Amino acid sequence: MGDHNTLGEHNTPQPARKLAAVVVPLLGLIAVVVGVIVAWNGMSDQIGWFAYAPLSDSVFVGDNGSFVSKGTQLGLAVAGVGLLVLAFWAGLAVGRRRSRPER
Repeated sequence: MGDHNTLGEHNTPQPARKLAAVVVPLLGLIAVVVGVIVAWNGMSDQIGWFAYAPLSDSVFVGDNGSFVSKGTQLGLAVAGVGLLVLAFWAGLAVGRRRSRPER
């Protein structure tokens, strides 16, 4: 405990923490929304599947997710990063709340 604290005095968060408590979840939420929008717009409706192989001597090599477009992959990656930021922030906020001493 601090030497300069008196009974009943509580340390208030610094302005940087207050700003981070608003900015970090807001950035995470924006990343999730933008990622979902990019993934939604990157979807192609021209996906089809059939079991006919006219040139059986050629080998099909996909582009690492041949059924999902690059735009959809990028959007899902951005949304995933946004969700990770939100999860980290939520865990940090819960940890701070639990580490406070009982009053």
